[in-house]
Amino acid sequence: MQRQIFPTLVAALALAGLATPALAQDTNVVPPDAGAVAAASDFDGDSITVGGGFVYLPDYEGSNDYRFTPAPGAIGSFRGHSFTVAGNRASVDLIRNQPGPSWDFQAGPIAVVNFNRTNTDNIDDRRVRALGERDTAIELGGYVGLGKTGVITSPYDQLSVSVSYRHDVAGSHDSGILQPTVNYVTPLSRKAAFGLFASAEHVERGYGRSYFGVDAAQSVASGFPVYGAPRGWKNWTVGALGTYALTGDLLHGFKLVGGGTYGRQFDRFADSPVVRIAGKRSQWLGVLGVAYTF
Repeated sequence: MQRQIFPTLVAALALAGLATPALAQDTNVVPPDAGAVAAASDFDGDSITVGGGFVYLPDYEGSNDYRFTPAPGAIGSFRGHSFTVAGNRASVDLIRNQPGPSWDFQAGPIAVVNFNRTNTDNIDDRRVRALGERDTAIELGGYVGLGKTGVITSPYDQLSVSVSYRHDVAGSHDSGILQPTVNYVTPLSRKAAFGLFASAEHVERGYGRSYFGVDAAQSVASGFPVYGAPRGWKNWTVGALGTYALTGDLLHGFKLVGGGTYGRQFDRFADSPVVRIAGKRSQWLGVLGVAYTF
């Protein structure tokens, strides 16, 4: 699976568990009609949201061919510390979450296993297949962030800003990725919630060489022109997500989660033959699944 699936899945799961105490770098909010109904302990205890579904996504980063793939995940909180495990991505917030409307300081480790173009069987375009498979990249790093509850629509919505940095330690692309992200989530009722997010990625030359460059031998094999390794700001992405409680409410039970993203490659990356000739600079992604909050 491609690595860009999982920010969407993580956001969907976080939104699905919106009313639980701590959700994967995002929120501690409670639906607006919950205050008189639930005891404070409901929001300060340990919890977990698990889910899975199907994602419709490009064959590779920059492709105009799409496919479906399953995507499992989980988000939870233990003693005030939130964690996320979603497919190839995992993170932990080492700063204890505070209950109720407050500032939320976030910091912790993050790990991503990057499967982009590691299996040519999943790529329809024969020219991109001819470029060869990439080794799996293990990207390790950390993130910091800041969130504020009660900012726009109610005392329970949240706006958060974070930035992460990861570096491949497996020697695949042997470079780093910087990713700023802005998230906004709000409960619409005890049973429904909605969220928006935006992010961008700045990558080093090794990343550009591995996934966007074409050397002389690859040019002969694929028919693409030789293309040097780009670096810098690679792409931006915006997305929207929603969740609706099927049983119980946002605090407990099953939820339907869904959403989508739109992303666009920046100039040097969009000009790569794997994008300009074989693919498209605009990328869409959709996710639909079910989650359960304990």
